[in-house]
Amino acid sequence: MLRTLSAFAFAGAAAVAQATCLSDLDAALMAARYANLEPADNPGPMSLADAECTRDKLVGFIGQRLGPRAGYKAGLTNPAVQKRFGHDRPVRGVLFADMLLPSGAELPARFGARPLFEADLMVRVKDAGIHGAKTPAQVLRHIDAIIPMIELPDLLVRDPSRLDGAGVTAINVGARWAVLGAEIKPVPGMETQLERMVVRVLDGNGQELDRGQGTDLLGNPLQAVIWLAEDLARSGVRLKKGDLLSLGSFSKLLPPKPGLQVRVVYEGLGGPGAAPEVRVGFRE
Repeated sequence: MLRTLSAFAFAGAAAVAQATCLSDLDAALMAARYANLEPADNPGPMSLADAECTRDKLVGFIGQRLGPRAGYKAGLTNPAVQKRFGHDRPVRGVLFADMLLPSGAELPARFGARPLFEADLMVRVKDAGIHGAKTPAQVLRHIDAIIPMIELPDLLVRDPSRLDGAGVTAINVGARWAVLGAEIKPVPGMETQLERMVVRVLDGNGQELDRGQGTDLLGNPLQAVIWLAEDLARSGVRLKKGDLLSLGSFSKLLPPKPGLQVRVVYEGLGGPGAAPEVRVGFRE
C-alpha cells in the first residue's frame, strides 16, 4: 500500500512539474504584458509541442495589434546561443508587419520588458519552390532579396535566465522589432559570400561591440532558410512570395542603453570590399 501511495505521489509531483500549453486566458495575459512592456510570468517546464501551442495562442493575440503576418524568424541557429538556452536545435517564431522598421530608426532603450539587440540577417521569399531547396545555392534561386537586419528581441519573462528552448518558443522567440537595411539582390555564388562574410557590431564611435561570421548560422545563413521551410511544412504551412525570414544571431544578445548608436556591417557581402550595413539608435 505504501509503495502504491508513493508511486501516485511521485506521478502527481511530476504532473505538477510539467506544464502544458497555456490556457487561452493565460496566453491573453501574457499578450497584455507584452503590449504593456511588462515582464510576464515564466512558463513552466513544457514539451516543445506545448511550447508551440503556447506560441500560437500568444501570436493570435499580439497579431491583433501588429498588422498582417510578414513572415517568420528562426532562433537558436547559432551554437553559442543554443548553449545559452540549453537547446540543440533551432526554434521558430512569427513576424508581423508593424514590427519592421527602417535603418536609422531610434527607439527607447526600454522598448520591451526585457529588451536586447543583436546582429541578424533577413531574406525575402521569391516563390514557394523554396520548399524544394536542399542547399544554400538552391535557396538563392528562390529568394529575391537579402536584407541587413538588427533584431531587437524582447525575452519578456521575469527571469530570462530560466528560459530554455521550449520557453523561447513559447514567447514567440522574443519577436519585438526588426530594423532593416537596404536590400541586396542575390546573384549566383553569393552563398559563398554569405558563408565567408564577417559581421561586425559597432557603436557610434566605431568601437567593436561584438562580431560573428557567416558560418555561425548552421554553417551558412541560408541553411536557416532550409530549416524554416522544413519546420513550417511540418506544421502544414507553405511559404509564399513576399514572406520575410529572419535567420538568427551573428552576435551576443546585447543590452540597449540610452544614447547608444549601433551599426552592423557585413564585410564581404556583395563582393570584395563591399560592406552593407544597418543602423539603430536608442534614447531614454
